[in-house]
Amino acid sequence: MGLLNAFNEWKNNRYEKHVSQMRDENKCPECYGRGFLIYPANEFVYLSNPLDCPGCNGSGLYSEWSNLV
Repeated sequence: MGLLNAFNEWKNNRYEKHVSQMRDENKCPECYGRGFLIYPANEFVYLSNPLDCPGCNGSGLYSEWSNLV
């Protein structure tokens, strides 16, 4: 139990560090500011444009990502 909790805490801390770094750079945490995903999640994703990042709607900005999340 302690090992699983330690792993989950490490994972959450890593994610929070990533999001705060992307906030400082004003980049979307999902696409790293590119505005598109290199590999869509899978072939069954039905988005208007499967390459646009669903987190920021293709803008690559943190402000767009934070409004949608």
